Amino acid sequence: MLDKKSKWQGKKVNFLGDSITCGYGTTIIYHEIIKSKIGLEIARNYGINATRIASCAYDEGNSMSVRFSKMEDDVDLIMVFAGTNDFGHDKSPIGVFEDRCISTFYGACHVLMRGLIEKYCDKTIAFITPIHRDSHEDVSYEVNTSGNTLKQYVDIIKEVARFYSLPVLDLYSISGMQPKIPIIKKLYVPDGLHPNEAGHERIAEKIISFMETL
Repeated sequence: MLDKKSKWQGKKVNFLGDSITCGYGTTIIYHEIIKSKIGLEIARNYGINATRIASCAYDEGNSMSVRFSKMEDDVDLIMVFAGTNDFGHDKSPIGVFEDRCISTFYGACHVLMRGLIEKYCDKTIAFITPIHRDSHEDVSYEVNTSGNTLKQYVDIIKEVARFYSLPVLDLYSISGMQPKIPIIKKLYVPDGLHPNEAGHERIAEKIISFMETL
């Protein structure tokens, strides 16, 4: 049964992201829940495990700042949920705001956001920040190997999005999922990084509310 009529009912959405969007560690993914609840016509899954916004030498083709160009054009809304692997893998430097290359995080955010605007100039584009994480596969939730925090990556996404006047859902601040708290980790993010079914339900609720503001 659908929720009350949504402005996006019958619309098409491209979801670009990493393993969370791909559905790792869950039997149902947040965009599937969104599709069911508000009656999307199509929810395309462009999530690929272990991918980042920025590129690195061994995996440039899978970076979101490159592969966004291959997404379907027939769409009403594009949502990008990414950044946790840029922090966790730490394969590309953060760089500076003036960068316009895919080999730094700042630069790749610029390339991705501007590229989406140019590809989908008459469509709605929005970004979603990473959620909090706990230690996962020996990667600290505090700092990465370069000494940068996940919050720095969150802040860069928001900063570059402001430059392009793109809306951002800050799940880092409002998801309600902080896996450093044991009960929250158990209920929503068992491995410290990938939400389970309950976690995806919570993410979907936040995204649906956000979508209605776009």
